[in-house]
Amino acid sequence: MIRAGIIGGAGYTGGELIRLLLNHPAVEIAFVQSRSQADKPVHSAHPDLLGETTLNFSGEINFDIDVLFLCMGHGASSEFLKQNELPSQIKVIDLSQDFRLDGDKVYGLPELNRDTIKGTGFVANPGCFATAIQLALLPLAHNGALKEVHVSGITGSTGAGVKPSSTTHFSWREGNMSTYKAFEHQHLAEVTQSLMQYQPWFEQPINFIPYRGNFTRGILITAYQYIEWPLEEAIRVYKEYYEEHPFTWVSDSPLDVKQVVNTNKCYVNLTLHNGYLMIQSVIDNLLKGASGQAVQNLNLMFGLEETTGLKLKGSAF
Repeated sequence: MIRAGIIGGAGYTGGELIRLLLNHPAVEIAFVQSRSQADKPVHSAHPDLLGETTLNFSGEINFDIDVLFLCMGHGASSEFLKQNELPSQIKVIDLSQDFRLDGDKVYGLPELNRDTIKGTGFVANPGCFATAIQLALLPLAHNGALKEVHVSGITGSTGAGVKPSSTTHFSWREGNMSTYKAFEHQHLAEVTQSLMQYQPWFEQPINFIPYRGNFTRGILITAYQYIEWPLEEAIRVYKEYYEEHPFTWVSDSPLDVKQVVNTNKCYVNLTLHNGYLMIQSVIDNLLKGASGQAVQNLNLMFGLEETTGLKLKGSAF
């Protein structure tokens, strides 16, 4: 069994990770650390886990493990690794943004870097918006066809983390909608970095407008750019690119968020409008956009079948 430790297990991504690993046939959770919840039952922060585990949150760190998941806030992962020298055999999967632009670490988007992920001991897990945008655009860059692109995306409130703020609490979010960080979202840097792996000459802007949605989980991305291809060629290119990737599928039907919520899937849909290719993608921000993708990376790093523990079923309702 693979012994796993989790640092920062009280938040949304930590909770999703615990749920996944409890049901993973090749993983044993050695400890879940949380300074704010130390010595309390895990189900005190994640009530749905009552009856699923007898684990308590730990205030201590046990390095008798094979893999360490870092589920802390941005900036905390790099500080933790400065303060704690890990044994060399421990693999690390970091869910923060701290190392996504670090050329010495492997960027953990399997649809881009699957083979490199298999051979590394440290993965920087992608951001949720970044995952959805890249999966919408990577096949274009792979074929040298990416141009200036316009992107909008709407995300659920869980994307902002478990601590409430003025734009996440119910009375503000319910029945409401707003933009934020227009054209300068922090995930754009990692998106551009990935696209340039395939198309190094790409220097056009990614014009991204993010929206806060009045729902809890899921991301819907809409991107469009001018293209010379007929729609049939674009669909062929996308299906060919994702043919060997088990979680990303090209759909012939219009997309909605509920198709992928509670799964590790990404669905992509293509339409053509007066020469403009419109690409939509949908993911669950807490799974394919965070903890599910982290487990997908664990599977690759330890030589397991990529889908192990991740054949999750969503709901149409």
